[in-house]
Amino acid sequence: MTKKRSHIYLDYSATTPVDPVVTSVISEHLTTTIGNASSIHAFGRTAKVVLEESREVVANSIGAEPSELFFTSGGTEADNHAVIGAALAQQRDHGKNHIVVSSIEHHAVLHCVEYLLRSGFTASYIPVDKDGLIHTKEIEKLITRQTCLISVMHSNNEVGTIQPVGEISELAKRFGITFHSDTVQSIGKIPVNVNNLGMDLLSISAHKIYGPKGIGAIYIRKGTNLDALLHGGSQERKNRAGTENIPLIAGFAKAIELADVHRGKVFTHVSSLKSTLKKIIAQSLSGIIINGDGADALPHILNISLDSTIYDVESESLLLNMDLQGVAVSSGSACTSGSIQPSHVLNAMGRDVKTTQATIRFSFGKFTTMEEVEQAGKIFVSIVQSLPRKKGSN
Repeated sequence: MTKKRSHIYLDYSATTPVDPVVTSVISEHLTTTIGNASSIHAFGRTAKVVLEESREVVANSIGAEPSELFFTSGGTEADNHAVIGAALAQQRDHGKNHIVVSSIEHHAVLHCVEYLLRSGFTASYIPVDKDGLIHTKEIEKLITRQTCLISVMHSNNEVGTIQPVGEISELAKRFGITFHSDTVQSIGKIPVNVNNLGMDLLSISAHKIYGPKGIGAIYIRKGTNLDALLHGGSQERKNRAGTENIPLIAGFAKAIELADVHRGKVFTHVSSLKSTLKKIIAQSLSGIIINGDGADALPHILNISLDSTIYDVESESLLLNMDLQGVAVSSGSACTSGSIQPSHVLNAMGRDVKTTQATIRFSFGKFTTMEEVEQAGKIFVSIVQSLPRKKGSN
């Protein structure tokens, strides 16, 4: 009888498996914490205690006050609340309507800007260099008297480039501009402290740190004006209406707590995995472009393109062949999978369309083994070596 091939999961940037400890916490609260945190009876008070204890854990993780931390349904809602909420508040209170945003943001930010453009706002997009890095001087060129918001992600979800958000926040403060940073990929992997980095608004998601999907948070620095997106009850101090999901919030808190405890160990582990996979591929294949390799980058992401002057292949074909051989990888952001459009991140970095469309993102986590990475590397090499090459290429 043929042994069934075990699948290798290397798409941790899209989502992580839920840690069993986190699952236990969620399960416990699903069955025991049945009250609504807004209710004044004993069941409600019990739920309220769990809610506020969880808020304190998440807030402490990023150096914030618990009163500055508000739970959302995930990173997308947090980004929407930050970008749209800040822009509307600035327009109403100060008559400002110009947004400065990086060209490589997650679509949860970029599509918010597009929405605001249809509502009378204007926007300028910050360019990046060949490694996906933003230079602060480029932001300063774009600032006008009407600029109300700067939004730059802390680290990129496709290529892993880490941005100088501390410098950007200082620039924003100098001009009196609200600064938002999407830290969804950074949290749990590298230190993120709102006081050291200086952002006014910050977005987090639990399912990138071995927590459940459907829960996240937004940090709102005291004194930052922000319009609410959801209207109804007075939950989350009227910043986010809707009954709080106590089991997922408790799971989120446990996930970020575990991430902080094990961050150094996991950083070393995934760095070793990335180094090994990069070596396997680089030693075996020519015409390989490692995206973001020249900048400070997250240790768990390896984004590789095939040079279009040598290979004539698209990401979908590579992904399908990898999947058929038991390896789950991505072409970049999971939110754009299935789209025939090339990565806006790689386009901004100067890659040509054909090369951009022949890109694979490997991403690892604490449950990934060296054996899995070595096997996946060999499979990828064999697939690429089987591809026909263009005439004139070696």
